Amino acid sequence: MTATWHTCNLGDAMLAGEALEEIRAAFASRANRADAAADMAVFIRHESEGRLHCEVHVYFSPAAVDVAAAFDARACTKPSTQGLGLLAGSEAAREALFPGS
Repeated sequence: MTATWHTCNLGDAMLAGEALEEIRAAFASRANRADAAADMAVFIRHESEGRLHCEVHVYFSPAAVDVAAAFDARACTKPSTQGLGLLAGSEAAREALFPGS
């Protein structure tokens, strides 16, 4: 069985800054626990889907499910690495989640 990823759309990139900081803070408080998984990470991508303005989509790794739940994220498939940036977590987590990328 594949672990479930989660995503949420923060809307217009120009207005997403406060929500992104809230996600970073929530992630940091959970990641500092002794039982935090090494593959716990949150990723970000700006997506336009043909529209003039892009929207910010946030992707939570399966180990970050507690953080995802705090932001009402919905289940999704594992995102592609194209245009995907690391919002919170380590490069080691990125490598564990996306080997060879």
